[in-house]
Amino acid sequence: QVQLIESGGGLVQAGGSLRLSCLASLRTFSTYGLGWFRQAPGKEREFVAGINWSGDSTSYADSVKGRFTISRDNAMRTMLLRMNSLKPEDTAVYYCAAGQSYGSESKLYNYWGQGTQVTVSS
Repeated sequence: QVQLIESGGGLVQAGGSLRLSCLASLRTFSTYGLGWFRQAPGKEREFVAGINWSGDSTSYADSVKGRFTISRDNAMRTMLLRMNSLKPEDTAVYYCAAGQSYGSESKLYNYWGQGTQVTVSS
């Protein structure tokens, strides 16, 4: 079965950093576009960042540009989200996803992880 597992979430003070990891069981991991989404309490799930199959093209939500960096290691079947200069507004459950593309639309992604909590205190 396809499984994506996020890790690295936790509690951090504003201005701090966290690195989220997503480990995928996908046999053809390197052929998938990957993305990170997040959902804050009482809010809709929103796109954070995406990366194409080869890792040479990325996209970011305006709210995280310049602060977050998405990357992937196909040999390790892992995707990373490095988050710097964290703000309380970044508090959410973060989900990794794999699918047909790396765009901002959730429907482009076929597989989802269970999420990891990121809490940023002021």
